[in-house]
Amino acid sequence: MSHAVRKFFAPHAWVRGRWASDVLLEADARGHWSRIVEGAGVLERLGATTLHGPVLPGLVNAHGHAFQRAIVGLTERASGHGNSDDFWGWRGRMYSAANRITPEQLEAIAAFLYAELLQAGYTHVCEFHYLHNDVDGKPYADPLEMSRAIARAARRTGIGLTLLPTLFMRAGFAAKGLQGDQRRFASTPQSVMEIARAVRTGSSDEERITAGVAIHSLRSVDKGALVEIAKAASGMPLHIHIAEQLREVEDCLLEHGQRPLEFLMGQVRVDERWNMVHATRFTGEELTVLRGTGASVVICPSTEANLGDGIFELASWMGQSGNWSIGSDSHVTRSWREELRLLEYSQRLKLRVRNVAATAAVMESSAAALFEGALLGGSAAAGLPLGGLREGERADFVVVDRDALELAGVPGDHTLDALVFSSPESRFARVFVAGEEALAGGERGEYESDFCEAMRELWP
Repeated sequence: MSHAVRKFFAPHAWVRGRWASDVLLEADARGHWSRIVEGAGVLERLGATTLHGPVLPGLVNAHGHAFQRAIVGLTERASGHGNSDDFWGWRGRMYSAANRITPEQLEAIAAFLYAELLQAGYTHVCEFHYLHNDVDGKPYADPLEMSRAIARAARRTGIGLTLLPTLFMRAGFAAKGLQGDQRRFASTPQSVMEIARAVRTGSSDEERITAGVAIHSLRSVDKGALVEIAKAASGMPLHIHIAEQLREVEDCLLEHGQRPLEFLMGQVRVDERWNMVHATRFTGEELTVLRGTGASVVICPSTEANLGDGIFELASWMGQSGNWSIGSDSHVTRSWREELRLLEYSQRLKLRVRNVAATAAVMESSAAALFEGALLGGSAAAGLPLGGLREGERADFVVVDRDALELAGVPGDHTLDALVFSSPESRFARVFVAGEEALAGGERGEYESDFCEAMRELWP
């Protein structure tokens, strides 16, 4: 899809890791930045739309399961009888939702979620998608039925999308197949590649909607399928849940005599295509090995906290200039500001020092270190040029509300610091994807009634 050439003028904009003044931003017909001029004069601004507020690049939400928006707030009660609750107990409750949702409900839930993400400043989402089959586990007549629902939701709201059809073949390392409540997830390397290729070749707007491939986890695939999908996904971003839970690490050691990363690297070539989701159980030595491959880590602070996964070794990874991005995963929060704030605060609680990100990145501002890390890592996760206000990158940006309460009285050069480390959070004033204003179909309220109807059907 081509767009009209657009020119914007921003009195203040975040360019290459700092605030710049009087910035002219010009997007080409493909929706990519073609020219960025700092200190633009009056003549250069002619014909440009003035943006009334500081401008930030949009961020990639690098990991999410849209259907899990339907269980937010519904899994926060203890199981009782003195039993402790953990990830595996939560997973059973999540599966109960996964085995009810229809394509129509999925589209309604995803559209509402994507509108929320846009208003919070995410301009692209990587959808880790494993609801492939009908509720009885049988394939749909159209194998892309559920994938199309996700894509329709993205188009309606205007958010960018990297669909990640996910390979899921067995219940655990020693299992021969899936258990009953995983029947909708059944897939093969061939089936997920067919979905990915269909999305990539069938999109009318390849600048906004594309696809990669995901492997649910090492426990969910055998060696042969792992090798096959890694080879078939050449040129695509490849995502995997890995080392999220202690039990996963222990089961991998029991079955293979190796920890997850060592086992993975013994089977396939890990390179810059790979995005390691969570990695909360990686050791410092493993992170050093991973850094040498060029692979990225996807950190999901709010979900990792909600599920009790653990804390990623951010200081070690940033100290090695490791590539990383953020995701909202189960969507208990839909705000990148809260994700970055929680990411930093978890490090402070663990290490009992302040400004961990700034120190690790050798920068003055923790907010800047966190924002830049998430921004630059998002391109690897999405498989698209989404690295900020730079020529050649997709023209995604948000306009900050200058009257937001969290910015009251804050000097201009501390705007990003206050956005990340002050609350309550105000919505961004405007959101643009590929040079065009998003939520073209309306504000979040347009999608709310459909979402609430889907919720009533799922949880009568």
